Amino acid sequence: MNDETPSRSAGRSGGRAARRAARAAPLAANMRPIRPGMDGGRYNPLTDIDVQNIHEAALTALETIGLADAPPSGAAYLTSVGATEGEDGRIRFPRALVEDTIAKANRSMTLHSRDCLNDMDLGGSRVHYGTAGAAVHLVDVHGRHYRESTIQDLHDAAHICDTLDNIHFCQRPMVARDITDNCEMEYNSVFATCTGTTKHIGMSFSEPEFVAPAIEMLHMIAGGEDKWRERPFMSNSNCFVVPPMKFATESCQVMEECIKAGMPVLLLSAGMSGATAPSTIAGAIVQAVAECLAGLVYVNAVKPGAPAIFGTWPFGLDLRTGAMSIGSGEQALLTAGCGQMHRFYDLPGGAAAGATDSKMPDMQAGWEQMCSNVMAGLSGVNMVYEAAGMHASLLGFCHESLILGDDIIGQALRCVRGVEVNDETMALDQIAEVCMGGPGHYLGTDQTLARMQTDCVYPTFGNRMSPKEWAEKDKPDLIENAIARKEEILSHRSKAQLDPVLDAAIRERFNIYLPTYANLHGV
Repeated sequence: MNDETPSRSAGRSGGRAARRAARAAPLAANMRPIRPGMDGGRYNPLTDIDVQNIHEAALTALETIGLADAPPSGAAYLTSVGATEGEDGRIRFPRALVEDTIAKANRSMTLHSRDCLNDMDLGGSRVHYGTAGAAVHLVDVHGRHYRESTIQDLHDAAHICDTLDNIHFCQRPMVARDITDNCEMEYNSVFATCTGTTKHIGMSFSEPEFVAPAIEMLHMIAGGEDKWRERPFMSNSNCFVVPPMKFATESCQVMEECIKAGMPVLLLSAGMSGATAPSTIAGAIVQAVAECLAGLVYVNAVKPGAPAIFGTWPFGLDLRTGAMSIGSGEQALLTAGCGQMHRFYDLPGGAAAGATDSKMPDMQAGWEQMCSNVMAGLSGVNMVYEAAGMHASLLGFCHESLILGDDIIGQALRCVRGVEVNDETMALDQIAEVCMGGPGHYLGTDQTLARMQTDCVYPTFGNRMSPKEWAEKDKPDLIENAIARKEEILSHRSKAQLDPVLDAAIRERFNIYLPTYANLHGV
């Protein structure tokens, strides 16, 4: 008996050592259990008949109602390809024009990263998660209060995004309220995000004349106009419509300038269900689809085949109070239904998910963020915007919540990956080996060890300790750990920082508000 004990102990010790070594060893990208661009599309809240009916309703709306308030340039572009301008000033879209545009539209596009390591292929049902929004406040979890967001806060958000595996892109999540001149604020936002992350960036511009200085800066960062046009690493998030069914004049003019400059465009329709869109989920989806189809015709009239994302973003409303309910189950269904329509058209699509009505990163925030993020991914949304960090119905952004959101999205992506069923995964041979003469459990099998990293997603901050271990570890707090991680990230220079010569040249050409790393940290 004593002779056998050491060998069993050694076996257990060796197993633990092997498991530790397996956990420590980095996996190749193609072996990770989750990664950018995983295929979704398994969840369909709409039947095939529902989808066809929504499509037909959208075409009818475009043909009979149309959109008002097109700028003169937009009206000229649209009528040149077959749209009609009525005596009431509304632009109407013949069914054949819309269907031809869908058939010819760019459906194979890549959103580039600056480092070439985080490019996103938006074909099919490939799912990517990232930030977005225009929050005017930063959530201060220390004092449990909100303050106006600054250009430094925006840069720090991009810097944090750059370090998080499950945040695949960084669309500007908040507005720099410390810069009062809008043109300066927008090109400073370009600079702040580009020096924070090399992942793909999304940016908005409020006036058409503000596009040129931003593009000039992007040419400098890219190394020339030719290099920029070859790999545009920033896209324009464009609210080209003011729902219901009206063009946003300045935004349309911005869109035209961005298309000419080679910048991909997110066609963003953000109606409020019950206010600026029908109160029913189906009706809100119909209007969003109709508006984005109008935008698709517009983009292709300016430049056939220009890269555009079909951005149906209808939002929910609490009909009792009139407050936004972006964390609701209805919002999750709106987003998932839109994702299904993107797949029907086979167009690169984006929608909003992962935001919360909660004011702090608490339990309410967790359930609301997870619900819509999972449903968006399962429905195959290519670009899931506002997926982490966004609070108070889009009014506040939280750095700590962005970090914790990376864990939430990791679990959502594992749901997107789904269940693989084949001879190996059904494990009949393992069951036989373990049950007939084996140890009666699977803890030490080669198959378990081999799959523990490739099949399972382990949270960075989620706590799986026993109560005893939790107490022995001084009861670690989720928010405090996120604060510590934020401070650790921001204590180091971002890998996206520009070459000092280029940084100085940009600061010489533009009025840059963001301090240099050396000035900020006194080094």
